[in-house]
Amino acid sequence: MPETDDPDALLQARAEGATPMFQQYFEVKRAHPDALLFYRMGDFYELFFEDAVAAARALDITLTQRGQHQGEPIPMCGVPHHSSEGYLARLIRQGFRVAVCEQTEDPAEAKKRGGKAVVRREVIRVVTPGTLTEDTLLDARRPNYLACLAEAGGAFGLAWVDLSTGDFQTQPVEPRGLEAALARLAPSELILSEKLYADPALEAGLAEVRPISHPMPGARFDSENGRRRLEASYGVTAMDAFGAFSRPELAAAGAIVDYLDLTQKGKQPRLAAIRRWSPGGVMEIDAATRRNLELTRTLSGERRGSLLATIDRTLTGAGARLLVARLSAPLTDPGAIDARLDGVSFFLEAERARQDLRAILSRIPDIDRALSRLALDRGGPRDLASIRDALAETGPIRAAIARTPLSTPPAAIARDLEDLGEHSDLVDLLGRALAAELPLLARDGGLVAPNYAPELDRLRGLRDESRRMIAALQAKYARETGVSALKVKHNNVLGYFIEVSAANGDKIMGRDGFIHRQTMANAVRFTTVELGELEKEVSSAADKALAVELEVFADLIGRVLEVADTIAIAAAALARLDVSAALADLAAARDWCRPVVDDGLGFEVTAGRHPVVEASLPDGPAAFVANGCTLVPEDRVWLVTGPNMAGKSTFLRQNALIAVLAQIGSFVPAASARIGVVDRLFSRVGAADDLARGRSTFMVEMVETAAILNQAGERALVILDEIGRGTATFDGLSIAWATVEHLHESNRCRALFATHYHELTVLADRLSALTCHTMAVKEWKDDIVFLHEVIAGAADRSYGIHVAKLAGLPGAVIGRAEEVLDRLEKGEQGKAATTLIDDLPLFSMLAKPKASAAEPAGPSPVEDALKALNPDEMTPRQALDALYALKAKAGPS
Repeated sequence: MPETDDPDALLQARAEGATPMFQQYFEVKRAHPDALLFYRMGDFYELFFEDAVAAARALDITLTQRGQHQGEPIPMCGVPHHSSEGYLARLIRQGFRVAVCEQTEDPAEAKKRGGKAVVRREVIRVVTPGTLTEDTLLDARRPNYLACLAEAGGAFGLAWVDLSTGDFQTQPVEPRGLEAALARLAPSELILSEKLYADPALEAGLAEVRPISHPMPGARFDSENGRRRLEASYGVTAMDAFGAFSRPELAAAGAIVDYLDLTQKGKQPRLAAIRRWSPGGVMEIDAATRRNLELTRTLSGERRGSLLATIDRTLTGAGARLLVARLSAPLTDPGAIDARLDGVSFFLEAERARQDLRAILSRIPDIDRALSRLALDRGGPRDLASIRDALAETGPIRAAIARTPLSTPPAAIARDLEDLGEHSDLVDLLGRALAAELPLLARDGGLVAPNYAPELDRLRGLRDESRRMIAALQAKYARETGVSALKVKHNNVLGYFIEVSAANGDKIMGRDGFIHRQTMANAVRFTTVELGELEKEVSSAADKALAVELEVFADLIGRVLEVADTIAIAAAALARLDVSAALADLAAARDWCRPVVDDGLGFEVTAGRHPVVEASLPDGPAAFVANGCTLVPEDRVWLVTGPNMAGKSTFLRQNALIAVLAQIGSFVPAASARIGVVDRLFSRVGAADDLARGRSTFMVEMVETAAILNQAGERALVILDEIGRGTATFDGLSIAWATVEHLHESNRCRALFATHYHELTVLADRLSALTCHTMAVKEWKDDIVFLHEVIAGAADRSYGIHVAKLAGLPGAVIGRAEEVLDRLEKGEQGKAATTLIDDLPLFSMLAKPKASAAEPAGPSPVEDALKALNPDEMTPRQALDALYALKAKAGPS
């Protein structure tokens, strides 16, 4: 075999001398070199060569061999067809792409072409992370986006689609905003040209998504071709009806349509009307801020402990996905925010309506994803039932809300009720057509209810009657032969046959009418002309009945897809109602207030609380120390000092989260809140090394701080914690000092700046809109008590040694630290290093060894002399002399 790095040439070379089956395998593999090939062989998907090695390792299954090829054993592994989805899910989660190659021909037809003919096979689908639709492969409570980045004329466009729901959007994007846009979407897969993938100017923007990126030839990202693909997909002659799209947006959206055609092998997905995203309409939040604030995931990558997990009380998959989308992109239009808040307020006041609605929502299936599966010819009878059951609840929902004693629902809720629509005809059709117990797959049969299709009822009757006739034949043959244990059985090889034990075989062998078929160790099998004719009737009736059922199934899918847009509108309304009612339920349970969001530049929160922290406390809000925050144009920068563990970071984060919650249209954890719209939110709270990109903790901190200082405007809210602590003290202090000045003078934004550099507090005298605040601490008997209360003023000390003591540092270390601190505070930090080195703890402890309790010191000379005295035998003069002698031994006083 020639040595080559070209995968196509390698596969072509391997095909030489291969068996017909492997020639077919290599032909299919050449068309999908970047995917694992699930090659259907009977009841298994089998993988060969490098695919088998990779899959066996990823799935932890046995790697075996299947013959030889070109003198070498062929590695092989396989997974059962009926349980393949679980294996697919594991492979997709590990970043693999899988091409599913099915048998598209009956083996009997292949045999007609000759004994060595191979059953025809074709790839029916390429499974990738961004093109999943199955519930078993998806997280029901999160969108699953396939995104595309394209360039045209020096500008960039981003497009994304959730194939499982049909949601399709685009936006223009600049290189410096790419990372933030992708962080907002959190796509499962990104496609882009090979040129953009290697573009150094996009390295920072693509750093986080490179593991999920799939570079492709640049020809697939042409904007004019993209426009034509979109027009063909939507059946229009121009895209003007959908909005004004830039060339790079058309290139990105068109490339997505092309990619879906490639991976779905021509099956047309149901795509909602494409929408253009307006970047200015949402709060911009960069990737670092999203991580720091743990909006949808904690720093460890878990959902639990995030803001999303804390506030999510939705009851439907669509509602949960909508909440994720809102939390990822808070609004900046006060009118739109108020409309959402009106819906939450309505359900907060209408408690009975809220409870009734949530009871109904708890039993509503995910019709968005069911509809998409049906459109892709990937759905089953239960997807039809899901649509029937969900649409059947639209009437009860309207009735539940109409029963409220409150006045007319607000405009947002009224629109949702209108969008639910009227679906009684479709619900009635599906109710009459579908059986009570539905199979998973249509080909299993039994999906159509009795009395819906007369021809199907007739064929089922024939089938069932034939089965009863076979049972009657069994009884007849048992009587005629005298073999009571005689059975009529069926398998796929022999069809129906008569089986008796080997001991009874001689009683039937040679009997008129019985034809010998097979002799085994324990049984003998026969057939009869009568049984053969009856088998044809049974088989024919069953096959015809299944064919009719499949026709009915296809007709029902067609009826549903005819009104797919109406169903999708109803599904979106159900999701919005779910989110409104869920946020109202949250506000009622947690005692949250309705915020006022306006066009001002203020940020005024009274008795604010951290939503995640208070939810984790046993007593909830009652156990949380609430703190206010007032950032107004004349006092827009707060310098917050105080010891670690006192609550600075919690205070900073809670205000950022309150802004996010308010602008998604949620009530907030506070007594009151008035927030001028925040257009950009920045948070640099904690940092870590970025080893993969060669960055230290301090470098990460500086990169994030640079982004803030370069982008924050007067409507931004900036949260900064401990800037400059990753370097030398004076360097860090200088950077922190300059940063505060820049925020105040140049950015002129609202900011909370926490620091341990007490020297910064003098800036309050120089910067008119900066004030100092600190975390209250109570000292008690050499200990400190953290009050978690924010008060005006500056901390007089850091209390770092007290915190170290609480952490359990050894007493010797604490004592030495206090000694060093005392000297430094008295001005010794400017002396030569040897001033303190001479008295380092190591040498100090060596110079002052402690006596061991196990080896007590011996008696002193005074004690020895004292023991030698005998007072009873001494004269007064001798006693006095002895006393002077003892005093002399004891040394001078």
